[in-house]
Amino acid sequence: MTARVQEGELQFEFLGATSVERLDVQGQPGPQGMALVDFVVEESSRTLLVEIKDPSQQPVPERERQRFARAMQHRTLIYEELVPKARDSYTFLHLMERATQPFVYVVVLGLERLAVDPALLSNFKDRLLQRLRHEAQDPWQRHYIIDCAVVIPATWSTHFPAYALSRSAQS
Repeated sequence: MTARVQEGELQFEFLGATSVERLDVQGQPGPQGMALVDFVVEESSRTLLVEIKDPSQQPVPERERQRFARAMQHRTLIYEELVPKARDSYTFLHLMERATQPFVYVVVLGLERLAVDPALLSNFKDRLLQRLRHEAQDPWQRHYIIDCAVVIPATWSTHFPAYALSRSAQS
């Protein structure tokens, strides 16, 4: 199966995936109070929850890019945006009886037009996974996300060689 999906300027081709579904559909009624990831990619042995954060696309204003960079440096992006989307998406799929295999959370960060310290990216995955497993006073007893990957478009093919990712300029 070949599924082509696009989020902003980023185009994905999930060649060989069992199914690909856009979860976060603007204008379509969804569960109130839940924030869902952009795509769910089902493979034969795992399910990818794919969230795209792309402040490099045009025409994102510079002040929004700076806000995003600050959110990455502090807990804001992980605590208030990424972890709730993973938890809510897992809960939604579980309630729809679609949580039948391990989940991997994939965060794609479009950072080409941002000045981000590389050291910040080096431990971003670890900070994200730690928060996914421990949000309350006690850690979750069930690891609903078995692993996560935090990638930029330039490193996508290293992590997911079977799937293509490209950036197209929007007019």
